[in-house]
Amino acid sequence: YDREGKEHMTLKDDNVHYDPGSAAILILDENSGETREATSNDFIRFSKIVGHLKYIEAQSTAFVYQDVAPEAQDWHRLFIALSNCHKPVITGTFRKESFSIMRELLLSCRLSEDDLARKPLAIFDACPSPPLKWSDLTTQSLIDAAKSMIPSEFVSMPLAGASAPITLIGSITQHCAECLAGVVIAQLVKPGAPLIWGGSPAILDMKYGTTPMGAIETMMINLGDVEMGKFLKMPTHAYMSLSDSKIPDAQAGFEGGMGALLAGLAGVNMVSGPGMLDFESTQSVEKLLIDNEIVGMVKRLLRGVEDRGTPFALDILKDYSETEELLSHPSTLNLFRKELFIAGPIIDRMSRDAWNDAGAKSARKRAIIEANKLESKPTIKPIDEILSKELKMITDNHLK
Repeated sequence: YDREGKEHMTLKDDNVHYDPGSAAILILDENSGETREATSNDFIRFSKIVGHLKYIEAQSTAFVYQDVAPEAQDWHRLFIALSNCHKPVITGTFRKESFSIMRELLLSCRLSEDDLARKPLAIFDACPSPPLKWSDLTTQSLIDAAKSMIPSEFVSMPLAGASAPITLIGSITQHCAECLAGVVIAQLVKPGAPLIWGGSPAILDMKYGTTPMGAIETMMINLGDVEMGKFLKMPTHAYMSLSDSKIPDAQAGFEGGMGALLAGLAGVNMVSGPGMLDFESTQSVEKLLIDNEIVGMVKRLLRGVEDRGTPFALDILKDYSETEELLSHPSTLNLFRKELFIAGPIIDRMSRDAWNDAGAKSARKRAIIEANKLESKPTIKPIDEILSKELKMITDNHLK
């Protein structure tokens, strides 16, 4: 459900939804082209842009920024997210004491505790510590969320070849064990507590000692994890549609595109990752906007070939023999927006002459221009003034 309590997305069956990857410590600066530490103002801008993106259905606490007190770094992100974007939010705690503050912020958007349980606004990530451990902090978050019937999303992180078996099936098995432990904890606290079976696995790159999220084996582990979640009839999650490249280049495009497409075909209910670069450390607004277009294409693919009430289009083809073209045919005008994915301004489908006349811009440059346009637009669903003041009051009280 969104901030206003309207149903926004359904995490079941093979429904597929996407949100930006969470907790980046760096942002790729669009002006300088260099990475730097993220600030709260970066996150405000990011959240406003996410609100305009048609195919990114949820927002996330996408950054960890340093311009607030360390003890406020987790819950302050939720304050900014709720204040600047209407979409449901994927979030999480860094300190045990923060859950009650975050719950207070969420309750301000609902009529009561029961209303928040019926219409969840946030999902709390719960990350086991591989191999086969649950930390005190993460366990407490899982317990607190279960008590309040707030959804928890397992983000198991087996690292094949380092903190998990090198075999892909071994890493999938370890992921399953870690998540099942989380199921037991939550259901012991409150039977029926809402849970999402998810993860952010990776392989260890034996050449560089890095943890590539764009590696095909990482994606294969993710897909195996999701199959287990579906076997257990649980909502599913995976970290996909992200890249290990340092800039939104060709590598970022093919890794992000492959991940988004495979996640869509697998029916992953919640796909985290759009916008992320450099081993989950960096968020890029340019990549986020490019990924939004990729996700739009994936969603068109998932709709498949649809019955439009004209079997085999025989009636249309009959008219073709008379007109010698079908551009002006009524069916074309009536159906082209339903049949075709209408590409946004970031995708280039112009002729070369038209592209040159438009400035011969790269996809990254077009994404930067579009981001600035979206930033200047009014928010789609402005926050209610009373709610805004209440969120600010809660924040100010806890910052004292």
